Amino acid sequence: MTTKTTMTTQARHYASPAQLEGSGISTWLTRGANFVVAVSQGSACSVLSRDENPDEYMVYLVDATAVIEAGGQRIEAQADSLTIVPPGASCITLTAPGQVVQVFSTRAADVADAASNAAVYASGAPGVAPLQAWPDPVGGFSLRHYQLSEHTKADSNMRIFRSSNLMINIMTPRAVARDVHKLSPHSHADFEQGSLALSGNWVHHMRYPWGPDMTTWNEDEHIEMGSPSLLVVPPKAIHTSRNVNDTGAALVDIFAPPRMDFSLKPGMVCNAADYPMPTAST
Repeated sequence: MTTKTTMTTQARHYASPAQLEGSGISTWLTRGANFVVAVSQGSACSVLSRDENPDEYMVYLVDATAVIEAGGQRIEAQADSLTIVPPGASCITLTAPGQVVQVFSTRAADVADAASNAAVYASGAPGVAPLQAWPDPVGGFSLRHYQLSEHTKADSNMRIFRSSNLMINIMTPRAVARDVHKLSPHSHADFEQGSLALSGNWVHHMRYPWGPDMTTWNEDEHIEMGSPSLLVVPPKAIHTSRNVNDTGAALVDIFAPPRMDFSLKPGMVCNAADYPMPTAST
């Protein structure tokens, strides 16, 4: 087989140095074509700030707590919560140590350029639809805060939120290894998926479509990754992920822009009332 022509990123944060180091905080940056994922491990009183972010970004406090300030607003955010931060200046001050995930669009050029895999996208991203903003949120841009425990459903492990530019699915943690008889292989026609493992040991199964030229075919992959780590799945690749440990595992899926298929399903997006969908003329 020849070298793959896909752009699969495998970022193992647990085995690589952080891209950014601050006072009491380390941050690992990995990007896709349209999104950037920042995973930080910080101590109490450490700060993550943005002087002038061009669009909204998301903050998932995994086990840290923080004060989040933006647009003249201030909230005290608990662990296991999601906050959508408006454009402009913002500041996250940790009040208890732990892990913080920030998700930006690639309009935040400074973090996109600092990503560990920035070179992968130096010539663009063939096959990925461009980032297009969805309508502004109801009532305008502001800090929007969601405690995840209030959005857990008995019949689903998915907790999906969208903003005007991003979508995140913070799945409920798995207590045991995933049943190999109940996997969910699927593909996406023109967008990437970021699969962010925050705990547990994972195997990501990848199958690439065949073209007419047999010399460019790619073998199936079964990518083993610990946590934290990020796999960026390219368009058209058939993929599914499973945790292989019985001691707890957590996975977050990331998309940019928001997924229309999820958004069209009533009740699937937890904060759909806050963020209108595009109209036919948008």
